[in-house]
Amino acid sequence: MPVLTRLIPSPLVVDIRPGALDDLGCVLADERISHSGKLAIAVSGGSGARLRERIAPTLPGATWYEVGGGTIDDAVRLASDIKAGHYDAVVGLGGGKIIDCAKFAAARVGLPMVAVATNLAHDGLCSPVATLDNDAGSGSYGVPNPIAVVIDLNVIREAPVRFVRSGIGDVISNISAVADWELANRVNGEKVDGLAAAMARQAGESVLRHPGGIGDNGFLQVLAEALVLSGIAMSVSGDSRPCSGACHEIHHAFDVLHPKRAAAHGEQCGLGAAFAMYLRGAHEESAYMATVLRRHGLPVLPEEIGFTADEFVHVVEYAPRTRPGRYTILEHLDLKTEQIKDIYADYVKAIGS
Repeated sequence: MPVLTRLIPSPLVVDIRPGALDDLGCVLADERISHSGKLAIAVSGGSGARLRERIAPTLPGATWYEVGGGTIDDAVRLASDIKAGHYDAVVGLGGGKIIDCAKFAAARVGLPMVAVATNLAHDGLCSPVATLDNDAGSGSYGVPNPIAVVIDLNVIREAPVRFVRSGIGDVISNISAVADWELANRVNGEKVDGLAAAMARQAGESVLRHPGGIGDNGFLQVLAEALVLSGIAMSVSGDSRPCSGACHEIHHAFDVLHPKRAAAHGEQCGLGAAFAMYLRGAHEESAYMATVLRRHGLPVLPEEIGFTADEFVHVVEYAPRTRPGRYTILEHLDLKTEQIKDIYADYVKAIGS
């Protein structure tokens, strides 16, 4: 009988701890990612520039590139700039936009990419996707996983607390996303990758059930690990399905309908997940999720991010249009305006104020 296995695309290095940034050069050399130290490092003008001053002396062979923003044009320009440099690897040092630009540029020139995250705002830091702004709004581009992920918890603590909250909402929403995936399997026969689903769900549960808070290094460690696992889960499945269901459809609808008023990614996903769990009849789970989100300072009602109940109802009604072909509890119930209003009123009562 043949033994069948599969290869899982994942980073060679995942280094999550206080002080990890100071050892970046040594880690990349030890793992043969960049033995010569010849690196192209993409940074922003904000936190990345400040960190450059701190670690540049430890990376004498690096060339630094300041990236203006998170657009496809920025990413193409970065790829063009680094193409002739004969580098060992591309390093993205910053938040999600910088890391996604570096991912895209590295893929374009055929170099491995190292993600050095300065915040924990969402699960894109280790995913096989680069989300970049373009003329149509934004697009998702398939790219290889980072070959290494470095997260310095001391740096994470210096970032605005809202970024950490956003990451909490994003990873907890995995629980709802996996439930949507399993629903699609029961109703439509959509194949569920059990390993990807397990990784995504356990990542969400580890944060949901953790007793610690944002100021606790132990909690930040678990959150960072959960975000990395979420990215790997998406690589295993080959798409965003393990981490994106009705919760993310609601998030995308907020962005499409109210582009200038939309809240942080994870804030909208967390709210969307709590409501989606209520929609699927998991009322106790929805209430517990709302309690945890509140404990971490995240919104569970649209009014808490500046939207009226009627606006939220419209967002939920519009949400299925954002991901044609993806089956979630929203597509399953196919709710009309008045039905959404009634269920939302029940949701508000169930989670308390």
